[in-house]
Amino acid sequence: MTTADWYFDFVSPFSYLQLRRFDELPADLDIHYVPVLFAGLLAHHGHKGPAEISLKRQHTYRHCRWYAERYDIPFRMPRAHPFNPLPLLRECLRLDCPPAVVDALFRGVFEQGMLPHDRDFWSWCSRESGFELSARNTFDEAVKSRLRTNTEAAAERGIYGVPTFVCGPATFWGVDSTDMFVEYLADPAVFDDDEYRRLAELPIDKARNA
Repeated sequence: MTTADWYFDFVSPFSYLQLRRFDELPADLDIHYVPVLFAGLLAHHGHKGPAEISLKRQHTYRHCRWYAERYDIPFRMPRAHPFNPLPLLRECLRLDCPPAVVDALFRGVFEQGMLPHDRDFWSWCSRESGFELSARNTFDEAVKSRLRTNTEAAAERGIYGVPTFVCGPATFWGVDSTDMFVEYLADPAVFDDDEYRRLAELPIDKARNA
């Protein structure tokens, strides 16, 4: 059985869109769900998220809408974005990340267009997942620590954005790499030739701040 780690944050519409394509992955792929704080990855690597650059933010939301229509994925952005994903990440970790919970929380935001502080959000997600979910004011320190550890370990592993799949030595960042990941699973050797190795070590000719 092949295993893969999937790094995600509930604030990420691209994570939701990739999750909706999991049925295209091999049935025997064992996916380990790893919630991380996207803002923590941004801080670690010293770069801005797409929502922090005005024109890129507009493009991102338009791209999400187009992508959802392209792949026939139900999609509705909530009335405001970004939002604080910590309650969702921690509640997911509290239950040890059951796929049904991950699915319901994502759908609550990006299918139903709700935010975590909306009145019906948690009751809807509970019904859909089959788990008792709620907006908790406090979490055990172990849950908070696990999220920090996930995020720090992801950053040290070289993860810089979400969603990201890691399978063996290979990393696939972004919803745009979904097809690439599917092809890798079918034949990893496709990405192991002289040209791919050359690209991995390609030198910089002129750096912007040099």
